[in-house]
Amino acid sequence: MTAVAGSRREAMLEKIADLHAEQTKAVEAGGKYIARHKERGKLTARERIDLLIDEGSAFLELMPLAGWGSDFAVGASLVTGIGVVEGVECMVVANDPTVKGGALNPWSVKKSFRAADIASQNGLPTINLTESGGADLPTQKEIFIPGGRGFRELTRASARKVPTVSVVFGNSTAGGAYVPGMSDYVIMVKEQAKVFLAGPPLVKMATGEVTDDESLGGAEMHSRISGSSDYLALDEHDALRIARRVVARLNWRKASYDATAYAEPDLDPDDLLDLIPTDLKEPFDPREAILRIVDGVSTGSTTGQDNAVAFDEFKPLYGTSLCVGWAQLHGHPIGILANARGVLMSEEAQKAAQFIQLANQKDTPLLFLHNTTGYMVGKDYEQGGIIKHGAQMINAVSNSKVPHLTVIMGASYGAGNYGMNGRAYDPRFLFTWPSAKSAVMGPQQLAGVMEIVARESAEKKGQVFDADGFVAVKEMVEGMIEEQSLPYFLSGMVYDDGVIDPRDTRTVLGICLSVIANQPIEGEMNFGVFRL
Repeated sequence: MTAVAGSRREAMLEKIADLHAEQTKAVEAGGKYIARHKERGKLTARERIDLLIDEGSAFLELMPLAGWGSDFAVGASLVTGIGVVEGVECMVVANDPTVKGGALNPWSVKKSFRAADIASQNGLPTINLTESGGADLPTQKEIFIPGGRGFRELTRASARKVPTVSVVFGNSTAGGAYVPGMSDYVIMVKEQAKVFLAGPPLVKMATGEVTDDESLGGAEMHSRISGSSDYLALDEHDALRIARRVVARLNWRKASYDATAYAEPDLDPDDLLDLIPTDLKEPFDPREAILRIVDGVSTGSTTGQDNAVAFDEFKPLYGTSLCVGWAQLHGHPIGILANARGVLMSEEAQKAAQFIQLANQKDTPLLFLHNTTGYMVGKDYEQGGIIKHGAQMINAVSNSKVPHLTVIMGASYGAGNYGMNGRAYDPRFLFTWPSAKSAVMGPQQLAGVMEIVARESAEKKGQVFDADGFVAVKEMVEGMIEEQSLPYFLSGMVYDDGVIDPRDTRTVLGICLSVIANQPIEGEMNFGVFRL
């Protein structure tokens, strides 16, 4: 290992250790209430998920840092992710009752909406592990109006013949009562589940009627009298057993292709830690990342050709700041676009637009690997048509119908974030590395622009620009932009689906491609008008 690689590895390992510490905050968000919850003989949200999914299978937790940097606990009192249940990939949404009784805050709502989008786009059955006190009342103004979308998504999923299952472990009151009320299959835990529109105190205030939890909304009542429960579980373990049996009887089949045989990468994924420079202004070759993520050919070609390679690069001599080509990942065919030297120029934009069209022509998913400072600026580039060429690339990204996956490895600034399929362009999944930074521009550039504007403004007014006094402003702006560019900040705002260890990239993308295969993959050949 070279000294440069060693320093990069050390820096990345520090970032990964910090990431694990932040993720632990989500796991331990309930604090002392976790022990109190267990003393009542109840399982935590993650324990319920572990018992629900197939033994030995992976659970891809999504958005674990939602709410990071806010006044709410990291994780937003909700655990979401994709797990395999009786061989079926399912979206799992579990309330964390140890965090304010599982009450939903604005970040919980955003997180649940993103989970619903993923389930809808990829045709995943949804399993809700329900135990929540409802909305966080102090923030109800941010929850009430948009919150109704959650019920809409449940009914629309059912209309699309995509099943929804609700397992009720405790409180599911007020608006929360509609989660089981609108699910296709409902399981309630005896002497624990409480499902009603209004609890005994509110009923007394509203009608004068005196009642109790069990007769008003208990599991036995709903199983024997109201019919709102389909299965009465003896305890939490029994409820999860029943949920697995429900999924086993769904007669669920993938709609798309099955992955072919594949080889592990020819280069060691562990070496990804040596790849990213500590200074993101320093370029790195994305092919080094690609060959550690995609299927290798060391055990022989899947095409039967002796000259097969792991990554078939397209237009390698043209627009060399963007590397594009074809590969396989866990047996799934995929097209890859990766920034090679950060900046995107006209040639790179045109190359990308053509490549995206080709991927749509042959119904192949696309993977975008970000390390870009944006589109090139300057007189020569403007006269050369960088705007219209960048528009061609963004047009292709916007109207492409094949599934898109995005990983932000390093920088992702300005319109380059858009052209490389950032969050605004609805990738099926988007993950970031701990090294990632994303903003309208770099902190120094933005602060420098502000200084130039302030200097010119002072000169127009005939005033003397106070350069020394502006130093503090620049430092404040640089610090603010630096903080807001960091992956935790963006992940906290649910602008990605998670910050991941680079070494896990191949596994995470493999799970995502398998999930995508639940729906037919059909490309688009009508891209509207390309300005030529």
